[in-house]
Amino acid sequence: MGFGHRVYKNYDPRAKIVRKVADEVFAIVDREPLIEIAMALEKIALEDEYFVKRKLYPNVDFYTGVIYKAMGFPTDMFPVLFTIPRTAGWLAHWSEFLDDPDNRIVRPRQIYKGAGVRSYVPIAERDQAAVPKVNAELRSTSSSTSRRRNAASHANKQKK
Repeated sequence: MGFGHRVYKNYDPRAKIVRKVADEVFAIVDREPLIEIAMALEKIALEDEYFVKRKLYPNVDFYTGVIYKAMGFPTDMFPVLFTIPRTAGWLAHWSEFLDDPDNRIVRPRQIYKGAGVRSYVPIAERDQAAVPKVNAELRSTSSSTSRRRNAASHANKQKK
């Protein structure tokens, strides 16, 4: 996720909107340091022969992850957050497929091929040496809870 789209062969118009939303979110919850890296990657990709030749441009998900991080969502929740808005579209395609015998829209089946049952080890019992170290520059200065609380209080002030 992040670059390329099977429909948009030019810059994804939704990505431009999400980039502007990112600035609005940063005005509320502080600027996420990863945005600088994302903007640099975008600039490099838009000038790189590989990306230009294949018409790979930032898609709607490129900046969304940075927004989610700024809002304080844990990274392991990103797949769920990316999936939630797509669910309505997936259900609509499935409904169209079932209702219209002439419908040519066919989506590939999603078959989970990952691990079956896995044992869970509580965090307190895990080997801390195996936990990857996070670059101190990428760490947030405020907790997820305080970021969401700040965003909610800002939204409530806007309504008044």
